[in-house]
Amino acid sequence: MSDKKEKVLETATKLFAELGFEKTSMALICKEAKVSKGLVYHHFESKESILIEIFTSSTHKIIESNVIVDETIEPKDELKQLINNVFYQLENDKLFFQFNLNIMFQPSTRSLLEEHIKERADILFKSVKRIFDKISIERSEIQAYTLLAEIDGITLNYLSVFEKYPLLKMKSELINKYTK
Repeated sequence: MSDKKEKVLETATKLFAELGFEKTSMALICKEAKVSKGLVYHHFESKESILIEIFTSSTHKIIESNVIVDETIEPKDELKQLINNVFYQLENDKLFFQFNLNIMFQPSTRSLLEEHIKERADILFKSVKRIFDKISIERSEIQAYTLLAEIDGITLNYLSVFEKYPLLKMKSELINKYTK
């Protein structure tokens, strides 16, 4: 990927996270990225295509970091690794999570990305359920939904509700809950 295209994607991600998709114009993306409209339209058909590329890229990033397929690892160790990975990402790439949170709650972006959102959720659910299947096949589905809901709630609270959110304590609570 060219440096200019990467700069457009980084800038758009930042602006979408901070201002929202609707309030971010192509002109603002060009201005902030210090590139011409012609260059942006050379790489992207529209603002919507930029959003789809960012979301697709973020999905790959999430999957690479959190979908563990190693049959030699004990299931509780997989859960611990998964939780640690999520919290590491949350601490170190707040903008990435803010972007994802914002687009999930904006009706226009949610409808635009509906299939991509469902695909991502399905991949993550199946990955977490696979781990819980190894522990208890009878409860694996509800446990997977519960863990994902807890992570979503923690993310929401950390990013948008509490100023001094006890992120590390929440991570410890989840690890204790699911690995003891």
